[in-house]
Amino acid sequence: MDGSDLNRMANQIADFFAASGDGEAAKGVAAHIRSFWEPRMRQGLYRLVDAGGEGLDPLVIEAAAALRKADKAAAGAA
Repeated sequence: MDGSDLNRMANQIADFFAASGDGEAAKGVAAHIRSFWEPRMRQGLYRLVDAGGEGLDPLVIEAAAALRKADKAAAGAA
């Protein structure tokens, strides 16, 4: 899956959760991506963010930071 597909899908998720309010929207995006995206997709998202996040909704960038932290914690616990 290429970056443009991941970008589009992540932004669609952010659009859905945007109405949840500031504190809950990024949590909803992160929970959805954690539940439904395989690890390779999440790694692709992290690469997009690391490359500057151009075109990504700010909610996606915030959610990616939380996801990355959780992924690192899980990897450290394994």
